[in-house]
Amino acid sequence: MTLVQAGGGGERASNHTAFVVDQLGRAIVAGEYPPETMIPLDPDLCEMFGVSRTVVREAKKTLIAKGLIQSKAKVGTHVRPANEWTMFDQDVMRWHATVKNPTRFYEELFEIRMIFEPAAAAQAAARTNRIACAQLYDLCDDLARADSRADFALADYEFHKEVLRLSGNRFLQSLGDLVQTALYSLFLSDQGAALSDRREKVAQSHRAIVAAIASGAPQEAREAMRRVIQDGYWNAVPEKAALL
Repeated sequence: MTLVQAGGGGERASNHTAFVVDQLGRAIVAGEYPPETMIPLDPDLCEMFGVSRTVVREAKKTLIAKGLIQSKAKVGTHVRPANEWTMFDQDVMRWHATVKNPTRFYEELFEIRMIFEPAAAAQAAARTNRIACAQLYDLCDDLARADSRADFALADYEFHKEVLRLSGNRFLQSLGDLVQTALYSLFLSDQGAALSDRREKVAQSHRAIVAAIASGAPQEAREAMRRVIQDGYWNAVPEKAALL
């Protein structure tokens, strides 16, 4: 049996690398290492995390691939500007969702959702029949009777994922999976209105989307989706709603 199969050195190194990537990535996204500043040198990172130089080098390669850092010989490794990060990377999204004040991230997610999800709902209405909407109605029921934030977030995630699937566009499906994963993390950490105060209202607004899709009404589906996204944004960032 190989070392990796036995849970030996190869597996431990991989786990250590993932840990360093996660810790450094979170710190960079949280602003502990601002753009254009240097991260600690390799020997210092080895000491910080109790890992080998090989692990540090592999972790840095991963963060470079995600667009967070850039390394230059005889200069060191510095953090790249936030607008150069790979925002559709699952880890980068997850790290943004866990920062202390994710308001700007909410805003950017809201903007991208408003671009493609209403269009996806309209596309689904043009392509879908009433029978294909059965799962969407079931998910609306799950929203209404969810007993926990996790159950509610999961039902919401699955609902929007299903609408994207019904659009028939594979690009929309892949894009939506990433965005919905980030929203799921954000919802679980949200400390807004009590779940019991929102369940039925949210379920009803989602049923309006399904009704429009089932009726083959693209414009109505588009507008219903826009309202759902707008309401979700106002609940997540109430200070924005107060300005309207």
